[in-house]
Amino acid sequence: MKLTEARRKELKIWVDYTNMTDKYLGAKGYSEKALNANARLAKVAHTQIHANRGKDELFLGWTELPYNQTEVVEDILVTAKFIRKRYDAFVVLGIGGSALGPSMAFNALCHLHYNDLPKSKRKGPKFYVEDNIDPVRMKELLDVIDVSNTCFNVISKSGATSETMSQFLIVSDALKKAGVDVRENVIFTTDAKRGNLVKISKQLGGVKSYVLGDGVGGRFSELSPVGLLPAAVLGIDIKALLKGAAAMDKRCKSSDFRKNPALLCAVLQYTAMQDGKNISVMMPYSDNLRQVADWYAQLWAESLGKNVTVDGKPCNVGQTPVKSLGVTDQHSQIQLYTEGPFDKVITLLAVDKYKEVSPIPRGHEDIADIAFLGGHSLEQLIQAEEYATAYALTKAGRLNYTIHLPEVNEYTLGQLLFLLELQTAYTGTMLRVDPFNQPGVEAGKKATFALLGKAGYDLQRHDLEATAPDSDYFV
Repeated sequence: MKLTEARRKELKIWVDYTNMTDKYLGAKGYSEKALNANARLAKVAHTQIHANRGKDELFLGWTELPYNQTEVVEDILVTAKFIRKRYDAFVVLGIGGSALGPSMAFNALCHLHYNDLPKSKRKGPKFYVEDNIDPVRMKELLDVIDVSNTCFNVISKSGATSETMSQFLIVSDALKKAGVDVRENVIFTTDAKRGNLVKISKQLGGVKSYVLGDGVGGRFSELSPVGLLPAAVLGIDIKALLKGAAAMDKRCKSSDFRKNPALLCAVLQYTAMQDGKNISVMMPYSDNLRQVADWYAQLWAESLGKNVTVDGKPCNVGQTPVKSLGVTDQHSQIQLYTEGPFDKVITLLAVDKYKEVSPIPRGHEDIADIAFLGGHSLEQLIQAEEYATAYALTKAGRLNYTIHLPEVNEYTLGQLLFLLELQTAYTGTMLRVDPFNQPGVEAGKKATFALLGKAGYDLQRHDLEATAPDSDYFV
């Protein structure tokens, strides 16, 4: 995508926080004084994040992804072209950010019924992301693909992710039974030198692999080969995606939160959290953006949900992310948002120009409830409903702000993802927690290892047996 300066300005996403202010919400909103009270803390957070850009030991390697992947992007494009010619299906085996990112980009930038399109109308092979280990799901995936004509992208930094490696063992076995050399149908995305997939690659005689850098955590990995390879296979313009991220990064150089969109969003959410708003709702008004809310949920929850600060003090902080979809959830969740507890901040994602308009024909002119729709379009209707939802929330005294995308494409999605990543990093730093670790996830992993008899987890196994629920407590 070659973008002129004028076109870049046209495609600039922007944040409208009018409905977070006391001017429109009265006492329920925030005054300039209240927001300014957090300006110094925001500046400190901005300085800390930007001073440590690219430092792998602090898991800030993701900040440089828009700039340092020239060679790997070219390699990915060559590989993706080969995959499109050679295979009928492309399957991502991963969990967490390794799956949510590729799924989100697929949903955002491809036809919403992509796999149902005839091959002549698709830009690439059929696409599947296997992000769970439900045995029914895996069996039924194998019912609809021919493994010999499928490329499997196994994504695990350590190669020790139980879910992903279980899937790999099943797929590897199926390939062998089909008489296929595993190397021919598998690509690894993993650590450069360490981990089990590196060992397996050597054992198999060399498997095509891409590197997930040391400083890039899973939930910040969509702009790395984790997300770029699947996107390129689908015909998505990954260079434009990275250019969009770089454009947002440039806009976020300022430590003044009123000039930095990501820092502004961090200040809004932080101020709300200090005011007891412990739920963050993301409500896209676009089916193409619905999985951005899923991706954001992991990013926000795993980064901010912590019980100890960076200096070891107990804290128990974080907001619970909730995904919603406009207009679908106007008919389910909005009742709660407008009349329930004052414990939420709603982030609306609005699209100014949809890739389709869909005119509404005139008809049934004698029925007023229907007649008024004729002559408009679905684009006009969904935009009106988004504006009306923001209005209704504001009238009810509910905090909400809107991130506007001029349209949904690679360049605007890149901007949005980088904004949300920076917002998360800033907010975690303002809360004085480490936004890049996830110790709460490890306890469940270790318990699973113990239950399945993994060596070295005897203590956990004994603890699990000792704390088994009393059998009297069930109905």
